Amino acid sequence: MTAPHQTRTEPEAVVFDLAGTPLLSSGRTDEVVAASDNLVARVKVYASGGENATHAHLEDEHLFLILAGRALFQLGRDGERQVEVGPNAGVLLPAGAFYRFSSVGEDNLVLLRVGRGRRGSDDRVGPDDLPLPGHSSKNKHQPGVPIPGVTFAAR
Repeated sequence: MTAPHQTRTEPEAVVFDLAGTPLLSSGRTDEVVAASDNLVARVKVYASGGENATHAHLEDEHLFLILAGRALFQLGRDGERQVEVGPNAGVLLPAGAFYRFSSVGEDNLVLLRVGRGRRGSDDRVGPDDLPLPGHSSKNKHQPGVPIPGVTFAAR
């Protein structure tokens, strides 16, 4: 016997636009632009610096797509592999892969980071395998200072 047809609730698509993202005179910003239970997209802007402390996410995979500027990724527990990435290129980091990156050049680094959407999770560890929260002093977090009226034009 077949079960009667059940009506399901269709999830709603999320539409987002990165145009208008503020560029910075200093520091960095990190804004969630779209999220679901399984995926989160963030636009990250760096006037300088970057993910300054080498770390890995034990359970989360990340994809970084460079939209503007250039980033130097140092890959591996000891940063032994260095790759400079520019616009329209990116890096995929499997869960457990160690990395850090920094903005290189004069322009703001603008990137799209896509990863699993586990809300409230901070599964970051340093090369010593000890917890390394994202806003720790080792990561040298500096709040972003927007340049008045200057934004990223994603089109």
